[in-house]
Amino acid sequence: MSINSSENNTEEKAKEEKATEQKPKKNINASAWMKDMGKHLRKNWVIYTFLIIPVAYYIVFRYLPMFGNIIAFRKYVAGGNIFGEQWSGFKYFKQFLGDPAFRKAFRNTLILNFSYLVVRFPLTLIFALLLNEIKWIPWKKFVQTVSYLPHFISMVIVAGMIKELLSTSGPINSLLVELGQKAVEFIALPQWFPTIFVASGIWQGLGWGSILYLAAIAGINPELYEAAKVDGASHFQQVLHVTIPCILPTITTLLILDIGGMVGSGGAFEKVFLLYNPMTYETSDIVSTYVYRMGVNSGNYSYATAVGLFEGLLNLILLTAANFSSKKISGESLW
Repeated sequence: MSINSSENNTEEKAKEEKATEQKPKKNINASAWMKDMGKHLRKNWVIYTFLIIPVAYYIVFRYLPMFGNIIAFRKYVAGGNIFGEQWSGFKYFKQFLGDPAFRKAFRNTLILNFSYLVVRFPLTLIFALLLNEIKWIPWKKFVQTVSYLPHFISMVIVAGMIKELLSTSGPINSLLVELGQKAVEFIALPQWFPTIFVASGIWQGLGWGSILYLAAIAGINPELYEAAKVDGASHFQQVLHVTIPCILPTITTLLILDIGGMVGSGGAFEKVFLLYNPMTYETSDIVSTYVYRMGVNSGNYSYATAVGLFEGLLNLILLTAANFSSKKISGESLW
């Protein structure tokens, strides 16, 4: 018994000695890491200074405004406390959920975003695959330049171009009159707004949206195509069984991001705001324009903040659900 107890004591002492030996090693490693990081920062401080502007931008314009969401639960009066005068709870949420105008705007947002996604997403992928098949470099660069240019045109100019093209005296109606048809007031008819929204979005974003796909295609190992040729795969089969599977992570990531913004208005606000009018509210009024009218025009800031907060939460839920579903189905996800 004494021998066993002495052996146990020696084992315990050995464990304690190992634990005490490991502790200073961790401290040494941490201090060494700090020293290395300090040397790295001193050596590359010029490069890190470029982070100041983007970090400051996100802090000032993205994170600090989040504190303003508190007025969705408080009554805000212009000129008073920036965080509201008194607590109102979920009063404004109940108001807009019971407002028929909000439900119509929410429905229009879903319809426009879903229609645009269904048309744009496959067309962008197909356009990138077709661009990749162009072997004559000068022609490929010309097509890319022409397709990228609309993205850099101001939305105000784009809206002006659309109005001029679709006006009763514009080229489209002039062609219809020449063909013996009556002129159509496209901008004033609510049933035409979704078509105008989707078609103009495709024209403006098709080329720009293909950049990430082209970058992913450029990173594919050429040996995979050579192996497919040896196996007797045709050119279409190479695209179907080599190109698309290799860029599937990029496709999945972009699809998740698009689904996450399905409820949000995003960049659609400028276009809708510049093109819509009271005659087309039935199909053109979206959540962001509804928030603009309620907040800026009517001065109901707490009400508008509640609507915007609700929209952001729905986007977060959709993004999380799309990411979870993609991870379960294809194994690809953002996190």
